Amino acid sequence: MPTDDVLAADLAQQAGELLLRIRAADPGSDPKVLGRTGDQRSNDLLLDRLAALRPGDAVLSEESADDPGRLTAERVWIVDPLDGTREFTQPGHDDWAVHVALHTAGRGITAAAVAVPALGEVWSTVGVLAAPRDHRRPRVVVSASRPPDFADAVADALDAELVPMGSAGAKAMAVVRGDADVYVHAGGQWEWDSAAPVGVAVAAGLTACRIDGSPLRYNQPRPYLPDLVICRPELAGPVLAAIGAGSAVRLS
Repeated sequence: MPTDDVLAADLAQQAGELLLRIRAADPGSDPKVLGRTGDQRSNDLLLDRLAALRPGDAVLSEESADDPGRLTAERVWIVDPLDGTREFTQPGHDDWAVHVALHTAGRGITAAAVAVPALGEVWSTVGVLAAPRDHRRPRVVVSASRPPDFADAVADALDAELVPMGSAGAKAMAVVRGDADVYVHAGGQWEWDSAAPVGVAVAAGLTACRIDGSPLRYNQPRPYLPDLVICRPELAGPVLAAIGAGSAVRLS
């Protein structure tokens, strides 16, 4: 029986490989149909495997109805079968991911994996360590479709380059990989968007928190976590200060 960390990585990899096959099978298919197919088949795979290997655990998935029984469960898998559905349907995009995380009552995220299938990568809470920076000027990754209002303030404070990208998992793993230094988001996310990326990032030695510096909490009655920061620890202070200053300017 695999450990939780190994299982998370195996499931993320298997779902990612399935999604690559789906994407390659009909490159000219309607994007909406392709996205729905990818979401559903990846979700089916994850739920089937979890039911077989962890039958007593609860699951919170973006693609399934929420079961309130998870609120009293000791162990809850939080999964996003396809994070970055729009990017998945666009030829040439590699910024989409699969998220698999385990929340344990009283302990938080205890196992997690993020697959970035188009890059052939699976990052997990087993033996992960953030890579050294491979560039001189800091890079801040933000949503390609809805960057936060304070993104420019953060970039100015760090003299950084803003890099738009899809998928929360892809952005978080860019920081783990050393391609970026900071990931900031505000304006709406759900627990499945950040649980696995945060689990991997924290295991890698990065800082992860809300934009006001408070902890990220999972398996809540309404699984909504609208904002987050993932960054190198030495940048956490300047990033949070810049977010606060940017917010103060908007409110004045």
